[in-house]
Amino acid sequence: MSEAKRALVITDGTQSIQPTAQLISDALAGFDVKICPAESFAGNDLLPASLFFIGCENPKPENFAYLEELFQHINLASRKCGIFCKNEKTLDYLRGIVKDSEAHCFELLLSPEGKTEKTTIEKWLNNIL
Repeated sequence: MSEAKRALVITDGTQSIQPTAQLISDALAGFDVKICPAESFAGNDLLPASLFFIGCENPKPENFAYLEELFQHINLASRKCGIFCKNEKTLDYLRGIVKDSEAHCFELLLSPEGKTEKTTIEKWLNNIL
């Protein structure tokens, strides 16, 4: 029996981002998915993940300080990363975090109301996979 593929979803823990994190987890059939709030994230959480996601409500959440630092010093060139948020300013911030790691980045701008459809998430994931 083959080992399950693993994915990691790192979030700021806000109520507006958590539903999307859960939709991502639910839609990743065949993956063992861990949803991790940024304050609980450790660098070794990335080791088993072939795919990872980062989502936050606003730029520079306090609990992203470690994440920002780590991504400046780690090479993730062979990994795919999905970033998700509700506005362009936050999307720019997330792009900046991932840039130095060289992960292949896929972006999803959520609806401002936080009611991003399941089908939108599934289409985005199909592009990533």
